Amino acid sequence: MAGHGAQKLFGLFGGGGLTETGRGFAALGYRPGKLFAVIGGLSELLGGLGLALGFLTPLAAAALIGVMINAMATVTGAHGLWDADGGVEYSVCITVVALAVALIGPGRFAVDRFFRWGSGGWPEGALALGLGGVGSAITLSL
Repeated sequence: MAGHGAQKLFGLFGGGGLTETGRGFAALGYRPGKLFAVIGGLSELLGGLGLALGFLTPLAAAALIGVMINAMATVTGAHGLWDADGGVEYSVCITVVALAVALIGPGRFAVDRFFRWGSGGWPEGALALGLGGVGSAITLSL
């Protein structure tokens, strides 16, 4: 997911960069497109890095859950669950994995291992799902 964020923000890995991504977001109804491209790109970049490092894991999971809910609502949802041209199953998988990491904890080599939330659990999972859901609802309503 960090790579997807880098595509949106910096044009790395074959991505279009912020200007092109902003136009794409505007075409999906996110106005101003560039602002929402920054929000989406940072959510993917920081959420992906956070999960990879096990750093602020519940917040990293929330960022990815929020982005994926938005992706399902605006892009992949229209294709159905199993569609070769981009069904919703990929977004569902990322959402479930992010939630699972928040629930089970980031692991023994994670930066978070020194903090209370580093062991995961129901509160961490609820926080990730709740913040991701609320964030996506606010974004979609704007």
